[in-house]
Amino acid sequence: MRPRVSIVIPAYNEGAEIDDCLDRILESVKLPCEVLVVYDTPDDTTAPYVKAYAGRDRRVVPLLNTEGRGPAAAMRCGIEHAAADVTVVTMADGSDDPMQIDQLTRLVERGVVVAAASRYMRGGQQVGGPRLKGLISRLAGLSLHLVARVGTHDPTNSFKAYSTDFIREVGIASDAGFELGIEMVAKAHRRGLPIAEIPTIWLDRSHGQSNFKVREWIPRYLRWYLASLGRRRQPLRSGYRVQPHSWKSDQDDTEAGT
Repeated sequence: MRPRVSIVIPAYNEGAEIDDCLDRILESVKLPCEVLVVYDTPDDTTAPYVKAYAGRDRRVVPLLNTEGRGPAAAMRCGIEHAAADVTVVTMADGSDDPMQIDQLTRLVERGVVVAAASRYMRGGQQVGGPRLKGLISRLAGLSLHLVARVGTHDPTNSFKAYSTDFIREVGIASDAGFELGIEMVAKAHRRGLPIAEIPTIWLDRSHGQSNFKVREWIPRYLRWYLASLGRRRQPLRSGYRVQPHSWKSDQDDTEAGT
């Protein structure tokens, strides 16, 4: 059966903990799905556990990252291999609520191109995590919601569902961190395409260490923050056709404010 949702998980040395992540996802998701776990190198500690899990459940797809190292490349690789019309990106650390994957998927099936799980709208919550990272993320999200009306209070959260056609059409410019979420919000907003959100409760990971590099990646988020404030194009008509597109983004999307 062709999956209705492709779930992409960038993983880095998760070891046996990936089993718990996959258990929660496959227990929670009721729609036909595939789960693509992307790791950077053959000796990543995630790899043997994912391969063993895939031997027990054909929905799980171990995927060696061929796009380069790091989370942005892993997400790009997973999306390139997605078989479903809807792609959901979620983390391997258990911070996201897998019970919301079906709901996010159905929002995209109803016509939005980005469906965000929002920590900062009414009913949402962030529990734990670095204070500085949380403060910057909250301020960025709320200011974009109020000033640019981007359709979500939480554009920086990685836990989102996308129209696979949309994300392939506009291309992915993110090449280092987890800024794919805000990049796609900026591109959808600039094109006048629909974005929706649902409240979520985000829990800081209970094992291991976060791979988020605040000082290195904040300037990359700022690039897409400024792009979200730029002039919007005319909305595309519903039923737009997707043409082949490289993974590099359109030039005018990367030049903030133009």
